[in-house]
Amino acid sequence: MGHPILRQPASAVPDPTDSAIRALVEDMIETMVDANGAGLAAPQVHESLAVVIFQAPPERAPTAALEGDEAFDHTAPLTVLINPVIEILSPAISYGWEGCLSVPGLRGLVPRPDHLRYSGFDLNGHPISRIARGFHARVVQHECDHLNGILYPQRMDDLSMLIFTSEMRHGLPQMAATSNG
Repeated sequence: MGHPILRQPASAVPDPTDSAIRALVEDMIETMVDANGAGLAAPQVHESLAVVIFQAPPERAPTAALEGDEAFDHTAPLTVLINPVIEILSPAISYGWEGCLSVPGLRGLVPRPDHLRYSGFDLNGHPISRIARGFHARVVQHECDHLNGILYPQRMDDLSMLIFTSEMRHGLPQMAATSNG
């Protein structure tokens, strides 16, 4: 957090089939696996290009119980998404705990739309278009935010819900109920 490349918009990839992009993705996958992450964006490895990878297999579901739409789909195969576009399909918002390899040692409660379509291209230049909900949708948005120079704390609406990962052993804090009256 704080590195200039993480604060700037990433450039579109002119040719998803370029061998340099394939090599970048191979390095990104290795980095994500080594760090036990659910996703990674090219700016996180100092390449300002519109490339993200993510996976949300069942064993990667968040440790806290998922509720409502957040529980709808917490799985996604390993996906390489080049020049992604996100279309929000519902105004419904869910809160979920997020961490980030670029913000080590912290977790935050982040509001995100929970139903979307994402599209882009794979390494062979073939179009990808999928509908996602729940954790799958959360991971896609988190990684695509990196392509716009946004880190998850910038999405938080209550910074009292930003905690050290080491303090999670005490249990996750609950959002305070708010009223308009």
